[in-house]
Amino acid sequence: MLKMLMLDQIILKEIFSVTLILFSVIDILGSIPLIIDIKKKFLKLDSFKITAISGIMLFIYLFIGESILSLFGVDVESFSVAGGIIMFLLGFEMVLNIEIFKHDPKMNESPIVPLAFPLIAGAGSMTTLISLNAEYQKINIIFGILVNLVFVYLVLKSSDFINRTLGTTGSIILRKFFGTILLAMAIKLIKKHFISIY
Repeated sequence: MLKMLMLDQIILKEIFSVTLILFSVIDILGSIPLIIDIKKKFLKLDSFKITAISGIMLFIYLFIGESILSLFGVDVESFSVAGGIIMFLLGFEMVLNIEIFKHDPKMNESPIVPLAFPLIAGAGSMTTLISLNAEYQKINIIFGILVNLVFVYLVLKSSDFINRTLGTTGSIILRKFFGTILLAMAIKLIKKHFISIY
């Protein structure tokens, strides 16, 4: 009985740890200004579709991420640098209020790029899941991913409410602030993996 209780505690601790690590990497709360900005461009956000595609990508990373990169002759570090460059351009767009990712008004599709990739299931998520795979039980990582996907869906679904609550001034301030944070994260990611490549 005591052994089973201890085992349950270890499992819960692992799930909690994995959930927190992924939550900090995905950083969906920090992405709220970008989500609001993208919503204004596209006018339509299919929260379920974006969450589902993000989930599929995260599970692919978990099970065959390293194999896929090896198949194309790409190492994890190079993939991270590419993801970092996309993140940098997104941050640049937010801070300077310029349009880099052009949107065709004829297209009404939900913005899978850049929301699902690289924002939710990007290079950071891939490298994190590959690392977690070596340290934690796969079943616990799966639970951690599912908890994060529920939270991602709720944030995407309530983006209009968050936008109304913040107001125009609040949105601009938050957009500039998190744009700068996104730039800093991108530079850190590029610098870290660029040095390891060379």
